[in-house]
Amino acid sequence: MTKRAVDRPLATRHAVVTGASSGIGRAIALRLAAEGAGVTAVGRDPQRLASLTGAPGRIIPVQADLTDDVARSALVSRLSSGARVDLLVHSAGAYRRAGHTETAVDDLDVLYATNVRAPYALTMGLLPMLRAGGGDVVVINSTILARTDGDVGLYAATQHAMRSIADSLRVAVNADGVRVCTLHLGRTATPLQAEIFRQEGRPYPAESLLQPEDVADAVVDVVTLSARAEATEIHLRPAEKCY
Repeated sequence: MTKRAVDRPLATRHAVVTGASSGIGRAIALRLAAEGAGVTAVGRDPQRLASLTGAPGRIIPVQADLTDDVARSALVSRLSSGARVDLLVHSAGAYRRAGHTETAVDDLDVLYATNVRAPYALTMGLLPMLRAGGGDVVVINSTILARTDGDVGLYAATQHAMRSIADSLRVAVNADGVRVCTLHLGRTATPLQAEIFRQEGRPYPAESLLQPEDVADAVVDVVTLSARAEATEIHLRPAEKCY
């Protein structure tokens, strides 16, 4: 059996977490660091990222727009010349809510660039390092795949695309000791979710939704599984269906 990074404790491993400026990505970065992992926390908001500097654990905040080829290549070069990468968590994403007849092609371009192209390109750039250590790739996705409303069709399309990429990547790299898991999340209490509820004209029941920390718990469980085991897909939803 190929030696996997999961045979080593998190304290000996290094993670890259995207979307770490706030919400789910931030919670994942903080939790992995609390468990002892070194974490490169990637996000767009420099002020929010800077606040991670004083957090417990080994967190390196890196401001980068991953849709920018130059910025993304610079990040890959930086990681390749420094700490190794054992874990890659894709949490960055964009969301648009509008019906097909009201949605501009530019909206599709933004969603594709952020939700599909950027994570795919970053994964390909870091894949040699992940293969070298037998790492884990975790893709934060959505339960929107199970039911697509008419006004989120373009967003749902990008989530379907990333699910397909994750599934095909798993087949390609599994023999190298790399595991790939997709986490399909239901409604989670984040600033984006608060805005979605506002757009829907409904009260925001934050306490009844998944919390970012719940997702972070799931990520830790996935990446610390025994080398004999692999989680390929997990669907995580609020227990109370009040929305």
